[in-house]
Amino acid sequence: MSDPRSPEPPPARGLLDGRTVLVTAAAGTGIGFATARRCVQEGARVAISDRHERRLTEAADQLAELAGERPLAVPCDVTVEDQVQEMVDAVVAGFGHLDVLVNNAGLGGTADVVDMTDEQWLRVLDVTLTGTFRCTRAALRHMMPRGRGAIVNNASVLGWRAQRGQAHYAAAKAGVMALTRCAAVEAATAGVRINAVAPSIAAHANLVKVTDEALLADLAGREAFGRAAEPWEVANVIVFLASDYASYLVGEVVSVSSQRA
Repeated sequence: MSDPRSPEPPPARGLLDGRTVLVTAAAGTGIGFATARRCVQEGARVAISDRHERRLTEAADQLAELAGERPLAVPCDVTVEDQVQEMVDAVVAGFGHLDVLVNNAGLGGTADVVDMTDEQWLRVLDVTLTGTFRCTRAALRHMMPRGRGAIVNNASVLGWRAQRGQAHYAAAKAGVMALTRCAAVEAATAGVRINAVAPSIAAHANLVKVTDEALLADLAGREAFGRAAEPWEVANVIVFLASDYASYLVGEVVSVSSQRA
């Protein structure tokens, strides 16, 4: 679903040479996979996770072609604490340490508040907010004693602005922003940086399958460029925040969109 007006991806510059990176929810065609791919291009050793094992295997196969070696692929449901800990332990065992965590796992849905069930509300918050908390906590327990590391969370412009039918998702993403700021203050004294990106709409094949075409066109039309972002455009900002070029950024939420509010 690439827009003909989209630019070409810039060349890699080795921003993550020698780093080990874990990207959650990296299977498929969205921001997670684009981030894993960009991290490989920038010189990182990459681990990916997802709860969809078949798609996870397919993503690992694609990254292996690019990297020349198969990335570590760890099935993980971020709503299950034991699986989250096992995921981080597997990365540390496989790579020796973890330098960067990208919290990409999230769950959406559409329902007006008056019709929304407790189950709908709690499921979105458990995956999107509490899942980010679980993964952040597990990574910090490894990174803080080492005195280094970076965590980048995937938030959303809906954490700032309103959209009908998105109360649960917006609340979760606003929570991710608050979690980012508070955890960043706590981790900074140990040499660990935590920041977030807030995209609006990133066009990819899976999104088209589950979202109304008219809604996608309307959201894309509101952007300054008149188009949706390419997933790699969001991934580039994530890579920047993970790199030494963002060494003095702490607790920031960077909007990858013209719709900050």
